[in-house]
Amino acid sequence: MAQAVEEWYKQMPIITRSYLTAAVVTTVGCSLETISPYDRFESLLRECRLIDMDVFRIMFFSCWKIEAWFLLSIISPYNLYLNPTLVVKQYQFWRLVTNFLYFRNMDLDFLFHMFFLARYCKLLEENSFRGKTADFLYMLLFGATVLTGIVLIGGMIPYLSVSFSKIIFLSNSLTFMMVYVWSKQNPYIHMSFLGLFTFTAAYLPWVLLGFSVLVGASPWGDLLGMIAGHAYYFLAFVYPRMTDRRPLKTPSFLKALFADEPVVVARPEDVRFAHAPFDEIRQD
Repeated sequence: MAQAVEEWYKQMPIITRSYLTAAVVTTVGCSLETISPYDRFESLLRECRLIDMDVFRIMFFSCWKIEAWFLLSIISPYNLYLNPTLVVKQYQFWRLVTNFLYFRNMDLDFLFHMFFLARYCKLLEENSFRGKTADFLYMLLFGATVLTGIVLIGGMIPYLSVSFSKIIFLSNSLTFMMVYVWSKQNPYIHMSFLGLFTFTAAYLPWVLLGFSVLVGASPWGDLLGMIAGHAYYFLAFVYPRMTDRRPLKTPSFLKALFADEPVVVARPEDVRFAHAPFDEIRQD
């Protein structure tokens, strides 16, 4: 079982594998952080007063506990969420990236989004973007930029600022964007939702959106992902066919990071090719 999981992980394309690993590590790391280091330090001091130890044991265990607790507290949601004020005034630019890596609590919603990420991100990178790793990375960067811009602009609109101020993590939206792009690229694939009904892939984003509403989740994240996905699909595939222009051309420095990946068809070992006719051999 462990070997099969390892092989499945190694066979993932590089971008999908990197994003999935970063998302899982970040979410799991944040789930370990439950109490602030200051509260833990105060509780440690109370433990030292109550327990009768020699000075060496108190110092040893105190230092070990404090170091372990602070290491577990390095990854905290408070250091990851999107905050424009902290980004601009305190130069915490990492928040522009880390808010796409944290998927809130490790619950059923987290498992669903990890499934979407592992499946549809992998399908896009292996099929629609096969041999175009730089283009796939550029799609993710474009989606992240659009989502961040929507949240920042929405926070300035008087009647919508309250709703947008609650959106501090955009990981779900970026995952939903990939689902939307995949559905647009494969609109005629037949799918089934929990065995209840069947539909084509073109309606997959709407089915998932309706499911989120039914379970009581906020639809804002999914809607933002659909907006970003539609913007990319239109500019990358529809608009070039209409005008012969490509506004979303992948920068050359991104292409330089990834070598071209030619499609190679493996030849089975037990297949033999027929010999050329005798007349053709004589002519050669």
